[in-house]
Formats: sequence, C-alpha cells, structure tokens
Amino acid sequence: MTRAVTHLTLSHFRSHLRASVQVDARPVALFGPNGAGKTNLLEAISLLSPGRGLRRATAADLVRRPEQLGWRVGALIDLGAQKHEIDIRAEAGQPRSTRIDGKPAAQTELGRLVPMLWLVPSMDRLWLEGAEGRRRFLDRMTLSFFPDHARAALAYEKSMRDRNRLLKDQVQDARWYDALEAQMAEAGARMIQNRQAALGQIAAAQNGAETAFPTPDLALHWPEDADPGDTEDALTAAMARSRAADLRAGRSLTGPHRVDLEAVYSAKGVTAAQCSTGEQKALLISLVLANARALRDRDGTAPVLLLDEIAAHLDETRRAALYDEICALGAQAWMTGTDAHLFDALGARGQHLAVSEDAGTSRVDPGLPG
Repeated sequence: MTRAVTHLTLSHFRSHLRASVQVDARPVALFGPNGAGKTNLLEAISLLSPGRGLRRATAADLVRRPEQLGWRVGALIDLGAQKHEIDIRAEAGQPRSTRIDGKPAAQTELGRLVPMLWLVPSMDRLWLEGAEGRRRFLDRMTLSFFPDHARAALAYEKSMRDRNRLLKDQVQDARWYDALEAQMAEAGARMIQNRQAALGQIAAAQNGAETAFPTPDLALHWPEDADPGDTEDALTAAMARSRAADLRAGRSLTGPHRVDLEAVYSAKGVTAAQCSTGEQKALLISLVLANARALRDRDGTAPVLLLDEIAAHLDETRRAALYDEICALGAQAWMTGTDAHLFDALGARGQHLAVSEDAGTSRVDPGLPG
C-alpha cells in the first residue's frame, strides 16, 4: 500500500487564485518556469502535516495578495482501503483551522494520517549555520516517528518561557522554579528520549541499505559537555544546578533546547560542516531517504516526500539513482524543477505535470515523460 495525496485544491493560496491537481500514488514531477507556483504547491501539501509547513509561514503569510480574503487547502488522502478528506483554511485575520473528514481536528492528528518529510533549498546550508536549524530538522525527523513529540516540545517551551521570565526579573523564590522545572523536566525528558530513539531508527535503516548517497553518522551534541541526561530526575537536578548561572544570563542555559545535531560522513570520517557543498546536499538526501525507509519498515507504508528543486544540483547519474530509490521505497514524492528534462530518468514510473500561471489563473497540466 502507498500513502498518497491524490487530489489537491487551493483557493487564494500564495500565488494561486485557484488550482486543482489530481494524481495517483506514483511520484509527481512538477516543472515550469520560476514564479509559476511550484514551490507554493509543495508548501500547501506540507500544511497537511503538523506545524507551519516547509516555509514556517504564519496563516497571514499564506494568503494571496492583493485580495487577502483568506485561503483554503483541500486534499484527498488515499491509504488504499481508506480515504480521508482534509480541509485546512484561514479566514482573513484568523488562525488556521483543520478538519478531517468534516470534523474539527488537532494538528497532531495530521502526523498520524500523513507522515511527511521534505527537503528544500533553504536547508542546503543546514550544516554550516546555527544549531537552531539543525534542532528543527532533528525535531521534524523525530515527529515523523513520534507524533506526540510536538505536544512535549510545546509543553517544554511554554514552561521555559515562564522560567525565563522569572530569570529576567531576577526572582529568587525557589518554589517558583521548582514547579516550572518539574514541568520542563517531564516534557524535556520525553523530547530527548524521542530524539535518541529517532536517530536509532534512522541508523538501523541506514545499515545494509543499498544507496548511491553517502551515509552520515548522527549524534546529539551538547555545548561544553553540558549533557543534562535523559531522565526527569537528571534534568531536574541539572536545571537546579544551573539556576545561579541562568540568573546571571537571564535565560535557561540547560535543557533539550541547547542540543545540536552532529553528522559525520562515515566513509571519510569528516564532519558534515567540513564536506563540500555537493557532499552536504548528498548527505541531506541520504538522511531523508533513510528516514523514509525507517518509517516504511515500521509502518509498512512510506511517508509522502516533498523535494523542492531536488534535481537542479545533481548530475545525471545521481538524479537517476534518486528516482530509483524513491520508486524502490514505494513513496509518493512531489518534486519540482524548472525543466522537464530533469525528470527524464523517472520516465513513466512517475507523473509529469507542467505548472504555469496565466492572467492570475494557475494551470497544472499533464506533461510528457522522458
């Protein structure tokens, strides 16, 4: 069985006044000129998963301008024996709302229904920039295995904001800190354990896998050897020890919000940050594929993949290898590129759709496989 988005409809979303795409479970190649709205289609699909999508946009950012009337994304999810309708929308000036099969639903339910992974050009510098982006990448991987990870992260962040407010105001009463640190420790321990388990499942999926892409060894890295442990008791003790330093800094210096994701190109023993640009991109692709294999092996179905401009910086051999691995996974992958020939090696194994924009009307028409 393949998990697939088989029907997508947009209204007043980004550049699309209206758009409709109907496909089957095979990989989807979207091609067309810059500005045609290819990435906007992928972003709409990414909203079918928990969070703010592949651009981390607010509801107000997603509305088509100049109308600003609100927007809607509708989708039909095909799980073989089951089909589900998802409706996500935001009226003008209102937050986003989600309905599944006509009933209001929490975003966490989307993670169970439509596991989704993505790779976009803004992630190409993941290994060179700050730890925040790598934590976000780590948590997206973790969320794909543990949908409740989002709830733990939100609980931790809320308690940490309250603790940081006390620190900034130089509050000394230990009872306030004890209560908040207990909440942080409970949620933080779940976060760390989930992250460790996710990395373990990805490592298992990499072992023995036949892939044309380099394999990274992944580990959690703490600044200055400040590993707080992965149990509630250890985290509680670490935060209590850190109070004096935290008061001086005016913020929390210990906890899962400080961890970094370290990757080493295993065949060379070189950190990802020291690899070439091409190797860094290949390591990212390898990670997404390994994540997808792990989910497929666990659930029996691969997640939906969103790969924006994925083929532009791969040579012909690597492009062919990527399409082979996607098809071997049995994954529905939505891929974008400016030229149809970038998907020649995919051939009839996929669906080739030309995206264009004419007088404010979006068109997504069948193309011809290479």
